[in-house]
Amino acid sequence: MNRQRPATGKAPQPRRTNLVGVGLIAALIGGGVACGQAALVAGFDSLLPDARGINHFNRPGTLTILSADGQVVHKIGPVTREKLTPETMPPLVQQAFIAAEDRRFYQHNGIDPVGIGRAMVRNLRKGSVEEGASTITQQLARTVFLSQDRTLIRKLKEAALAGKLERQLSKPQILTEYLNVVYLGSSAYGVADAAWVYFTKTPEQLTLAEAALIAGLPPAPSVYSPLVNPDLALERRAVVLRRMQEAGFISVSEQQQAEAAPLQLKPAEPKYWDSRAPYFSSWVQQELPKVLSPEQLEVGGLTVRSSVNLAWQEKAQSAVNTYASGGMQGALVAIEPGTGLMRAMVGGTDFKDSQFNRAAQALRSPGSTFKLFVYLTALQQGMLPERIFRDSARCFAGYCPKNFGNRYFGAVSMVVALQNSLNTVAVGLLQELGFDKVIETAKNLGITRELGRFYPLALGATEQTVVDMTAAYAAINNGGIYVKPTPFEEILGPDGELLWSRRVDGDQGRRAVNSDIAALMLWMLERAVRSGTGGGAALPDRPVAGKTGTSEGGRDLWFIGSIPQLTTGVWLGYDDSRTTKSTSVVATYAWRAFMAPISKDLPVRQFPPKPELVDTYKQVKKQAKRRIEPAANSQRWREQAPEPENLDPTPSVYEWPEERATPAAPITPQPQTPSAPAPTVRPAAAQSPAAAPSQAPPTPPPPLEAPPPPLVAPPPPP
Repeated sequence: MNRQRPATGKAPQPRRTNLVGVGLIAALIGGGVACGQAALVAGFDSLLPDARGINHFNRPGTLTILSADGQVVHKIGPVTREKLTPETMPPLVQQAFIAAEDRRFYQHNGIDPVGIGRAMVRNLRKGSVEEGASTITQQLARTVFLSQDRTLIRKLKEAALAGKLERQLSKPQILTEYLNVVYLGSSAYGVADAAWVYFTKTPEQLTLAEAALIAGLPPAPSVYSPLVNPDLALERRAVVLRRMQEAGFISVSEQQQAEAAPLQLKPAEPKYWDSRAPYFSSWVQQELPKVLSPEQLEVGGLTVRSSVNLAWQEKAQSAVNTYASGGMQGALVAIEPGTGLMRAMVGGTDFKDSQFNRAAQALRSPGSTFKLFVYLTALQQGMLPERIFRDSARCFAGYCPKNFGNRYFGAVSMVVALQNSLNTVAVGLLQELGFDKVIETAKNLGITRELGRFYPLALGATEQTVVDMTAAYAAINNGGIYVKPTPFEEILGPDGELLWSRRVDGDQGRRAVNSDIAALMLWMLERAVRSGTGGGAALPDRPVAGKTGTSEGGRDLWFIGSIPQLTTGVWLGYDDSRTTKSTSVVATYAWRAFMAPISKDLPVRQFPPKPELVDTYKQVKKQAKRRIEPAANSQRWREQAPEPENLDPTPSVYEWPEERATPAAPITPQPQTPSAPAPTVRPAAAQSPAAAPSQAPPTPPPPLEAPPPPLVAPPPPP
C-alpha cells in the first residue's frame, strides 16, 4: 500500500512570494505617495513667503533712520521700535501671552484643533466670544504676511503659512517674533513698546499684574487700553490672570494678589517717537523720493543708514541755541567735503515749536558769503590775490555800495579786500568780470536758484539756503570737486536688501573749479579768518578758512568755515527778517562753539599750500552793452563788515574802467524803508515780533582756548 508522504512546507512557497511582492509593491506605492505628498507640500511651500526672513519684518509705511555709527535716530510710522531676542524675552511675559492667546502653543503645529473645540464650547456657554481660536503662530503669519480681511481664502493662506512657520522656525523664535510685532494699543508695537508706553518700564521690570494687563490687549487694543478704558482693562487683566492660574503658571494666591493690584500707570511716548536729530530726520524724508521709486516708498519697511553724527548733532543744536538769543532763530549744517555726507543739521532752536527747517528750506540773503563766487571767478580769469585795486566810493549804473562805516582805504590787494569784506571792491570786480561769468561759477558750485544780473548780486542780493551755500564752500575745500550733499550712506529694504548705496548710486562728484584755483581760494579764506572779519572763528590748534556775511541792517548773520575734514555753515536771524542789530561776529562765535569741541577728536591737518601762479588777467577795455536788471531795494544789500586791518602797501594800483554810459534800464537807488523786503521763504506761521534787543557795546572775542559766552543781547554795529 502506498503511503502519502507528509507535507514538507514547500507547497506554500508561492503564497509567501506573492505576499512579499505585494508588500514591496505596497511599499513602493506608499513611498511614491509619500514622495508625491512631500513634493506637493514642497511645491505649495514654494508659493508661500520664506518665514526665515521674518526677523526683518517692518510694517508698511515704516522708516527707521540710523546714525553713522548704527544708533537709532528715529523710527517713523507704525514701526516696532525695540525688538527682543528669545534669550532676553522675560518668561513672565511669555507665560502671560501663552495663557491669554494660545495655551497649547507648545503642543500644536500651527493649527490647534483642541483649542478650536475648547474655544467653541467656552464661547457657547458664555453666550459671547470670550476666547479666540487662532494660535499665536497664525496671528504672527497674519500680521507679517497677510491682510486682516475675514475671507475664506485668507484663512486658508493663514493656516498654510502657520504650518510653514512651524517647519522653518523654532517655538521660541515664533513666540518672540510675535511678541515683538503684535499691536498693543496707544502706538505701541511689541511688548517692549507697551511696557514703556503704559508703565515706563522695560519688559523685565514688569510685575505679574502689568504683564497680564499687556497680554490682554491683542484682541481689541483700542478697547482694552488702560489709557482709554481703565475699567475694561482691569476686567481683561483678571481674565488673563485666571488663565495663567489654570495653566499652572501662577498660584491662586499670586492670582488674587495681582487682581487686587491697582493699575499704577506711568504713561510715556514710545521710544524713538521723537527724533534725536529732528531737523535732519525731516530732511531725510524730504530727500528719499529723490533716490527711491514711489513703489519702494509705498512698501515701506525701509532702513536708512544715514550720515549724521549724533554727538556732533548735539553740539550743533547747543551752539545754535546758545547764540540765537533774543527770540532769534538759527541754522547749522556740517558737510564732509569729499563725500557730501551731512554730519550735522540744525534747522531751528526748537523742532517742537517750529518744524520749518531753516537749513534746507529757508531762503535768506547770504550777504558777503556770496563774494566767494566773485573772487573765485577773478582767480579763474587769471587774477592773483596780490593784484591791487582802489577802494573808493563810487556808483555802478546808479547802484552805490558802501563799505562799513563809509570808510575807504585806497590801494588794497584783492586778498585784503576779501579778508576785510570791502563791498566796493567786490562790486567793482563783478562789473569787471561780467555777470555771466560770476553766475556760471555759482551754478558750477551747486547754486540752482536763478541769479539776477544786477550789481547787488555781489553782496548776496539773491537768497540762498544754508545747505547750498555750505556745499559750495565744501567744494572748494574738496580741491574744487563739487559733491551734492546727501544724508544717505545706504538704504535697505524690508528684507534687508540693498536698495541704494552712496558708493554705487550716489553723486561721485564733478570738477567745478581747477584744483590750483581752489587751493588759492582756500588760502585767501584762511587769511580772512587769521587776519580779517572771521577772526572769531579761529581755532588754536589748526587752520580755519572761511567767510562772514551780514545782510543790510544785520538781518542775516552768516559764517561758513572749513577745516580740511569738514565744512560748516551757520546762519542766525529772525524769521520775519527784522534786524538783529548785530554783526556776523556772533555767527563766528556759534561756529567755533560747535567746531572747537568736535575737532578735538579729529587729527590736525593743513590746507594745500598756496600754488605759485602767474597773473594773466588783462583788463577789459570795452564791454558789450547789455540790459542790466534793476535791483529791488538795492540799497538793502550793504555789507556791514568790521573795520579793515593789515592793509598791505602796494606799488601799483588797478584802476577800474570808467563807468560807461547809463544802460537801457538804469538802476536808481531806492529809499531805505523797512517795508517791502526781498522775497524770503518763511514758516507758515511766523512768530510774533519780540522786543528788540537792547543795544550793548561790542564785545571783543575771548581767548581762543574756550568758546565765547552767549551774548544776552546782540551788540549793535561798531
